[in-house]
Amino acid sequence: MTRRAGQSAMAQEIGETPAAAERLLASNEALSHAAERIRGFAPRVAVVCGRGSSGHVGVYLRYLIEARLGLLVSATAPSVMTAYARKPDMGEGLFIVVSQSGRSPDLVAPTKIARSLGALTLAIVNEEKSPVASESELVLPIYAGPELAVAATKTVILSMIAGAQLIAMLTQDTVLCEAVGRLPARLHRALACEWSAWSDSLVAAPAGFVTGRGYGLGSAREIALKLTETLRIPALGYSAAELRHGPRAAISRTTPVLALRQNDEAALAVEDLVRDLRQSNESVFVAGGPNGTLPWIGDDHPVCDPVAMLVPAYRAIEAAARRKGFDPDRPPHLQKVTETL
Repeated sequence: MTRRAGQSAMAQEIGETPAAAERLLASNEALSHAAERIRGFAPRVAVVCGRGSSGHVGVYLRYLIEARLGLLVSATAPSVMTAYARKPDMGEGLFIVVSQSGRSPDLVAPTKIARSLGALTLAIVNEEKSPVASESELVLPIYAGPELAVAATKTVILSMIAGAQLIAMLTQDTVLCEAVGRLPARLHRALACEWSAWSDSLVAAPAGFVTGRGYGLGSAREIALKLTETLRIPALGYSAAELRHGPRAAISRTTPVLALRQNDEAALAVEDLVRDLRQSNESVFVAGGPNGTLPWIGDDHPVCDPVAMLVPAYRAIEAAARRKGFDPDRPPHLQKVTETL
């Protein structure tokens, strides 16, 4: 896709997501091989590894794996294996690393160590020939193509779709498989959802909150990160349950709250929180469900809707950044590939 004059790379890449999702769903060879190997390995636990946006994909994967496969999931702490040079027992574990570039040393090293300790390693990556992919026994490429903006958008969405694809195949869940197949069209429709009311509220906001629950928590945390890196304001993503604890005290009318609501067992907690926030006259914006206040394309599968909701959220954040006079492609002090150890 050719970028229009004055269009940011971030906006272009958000717009490329539906077509990229079609490419991903058309390529099943690596997916089928990975599912077959995982079934044969029969893991007792799963470990997810990722930083930043990729870590939020890991949160999404945790709910998918625990709720759909029934496996206990742990988020790895790379410093245990890098800074502290310890080697946790990885036997009978499925180690899933998520990365856009696949080059950060604190993702490469744990993947290599996990494989040496007996884990079955799977990389969900955009760069098929990256070091992380080389250290992994299994690789799921996401076929996102180049992503130039520092803020990752289409690679996050495609990584989540790849995870949902894998779980649908492992569980032989035809309903979920069909819902994943509808995502390219729903992503395209979601591009037309203008969350301008929420976007406008962000321009002068001193901070922001994003909330969701279950399958929506990873997206909530991801949106909060985009607020921080792109709009340069403190923002936090919490579950609808966790927000009722200490963080609730920091919410005021000047700190907008975005609530993501998918149509499943977690919906009631989100709805109850939204009702309480409204009773306190807080600034709350709701995506999804019969009481949603932001334009939406209607409920579909609860596993897939929080992924599609990232599209209008990203677009709203990009628009707010430009209104504030910020370059959404180049936040200060950040670079596209962050290499830590």
